[in-house]
Amino acid sequence: MTTTDQPARKDNLFGVCAAVGEDFGFDPLWLRMAFAVALLFDMEHVLMAYAALGLLVLVSRLAFRTPTATPEPIAQPDVEPIEYRQAA
Repeated sequence: MTTTDQPARKDNLFGVCAAVGEDFGFDPLWLRMAFAVALLFDMEHVLMAYAALGLLVLVSRLAFRTPTATPEPIAQPDVEPIEYRQAA
């Protein structure tokens, strides 16, 4: 099961793994797990790689913006106003 058709959630760290997973069409959980395991061995290089990947994602998103569709206004049904009886 892949989550590439869903927009990136707001509760992740900078959205780097989600953005890379979205761009390349795989589940970002696998990339997150790879970073977590790699952190156990060499924290400094993994954090630098994560920051570099984040910078690369930022540059690619700024350089190649995808047009966002503007939502169409919702048509309101023709409803006659309801007359309420005045309380005595």
